[in-house]
Amino acid sequence: MTPFLDIYDLDTGDITKLLKADRHIEAPNWSPDGRYLLVNGEGRLFRVPLDAPQLHDVDTGALHALNNDHGISPDGQTLVISDKTQTPHSCIFTLPAVGGTPTRITPKTPSWWHGWSPDGQRLTYTVVRDDQFGIATIPVAGGEETVLIRSPHHYDGPDYTPDGKWIWFNSDRGGAMDLWRIRPDGTDAEQMTDDAAVNWFPHPSPDGRYVLYLAYPEGTEGHPPDREVTLRLITLATGDTRTLATLWGGQGTLNVPCWSPDSRRFAYMRYARP
Repeated sequence: MTPFLDIYDLDTGDITKLLKADRHIEAPNWSPDGRYLLVNGEGRLFRVPLDAPQLHDVDTGALHALNNDHGISPDGQTLVISDKTQTPHSCIFTLPAVGGTPTRITPKTPSWWHGWSPDGQRLTYTVVRDDQFGIATIPVAGGEETVLIRSPHHYDGPDYTPDGKWIWFNSDRGGAMDLWRIRPDGTDAEQMTDDAAVNWFPHPSPDGRYVLYLAYPEGTEGHPPDREVTLRLITLATGDTRTLATLWGGQGTLNVPCWSPDSRRFAYMRYARP
């Protein structure tokens, strides 16, 4: 399926078709300086400048089996990637934003990165530990991980709010796949959506006003590609939810933090309908 990298303008509802790629790419991040997007494809990482959109390789050293769980530090100086070149399962690494030699962060696998604390000190990520999914955090410098929540249910997509007081994630711990949030110390788990859709990958906006997420049709199992999906937005002050766009996508569309630094726009992937 031909991939299209799009930008949605929250003020106008306009969609800018930034890039039609000649290879499969996924999961855009937006750099804190607003100048470029980061995407992955075919096990590699690419930078896409907004002023001249095309794919530029990012040097990830000896790692060449990246998945779509990657991001950029709040100060823009460091990249984080999830890769399994050297391990049987996904492992988290950091590297300089310009590219270079990766540093392994998570001693345990599988670990899939999803969020960076606003103070730049901790990462939050999805894990499987003792055959159970969960949400964990770890210092960026490496060290001991803290598993915040774990059970026989599925957990995914953890992302910090800009004030650092909550981590949003998706889970079926309530019986269906919905959005939840939890304190960074693992307390006060709270369900935030309760509807017929299958809800994944919540992303709080940098100004703290919204949460963007991906919604699959009722009955969808997992987060597959090649489906009709919707992009939805929660206004936190009111709790209102609205649909922004309907598109062909799913896996790869909205996996990681994708907001512009001014919270006025966000980037996402859509794919040509078969």
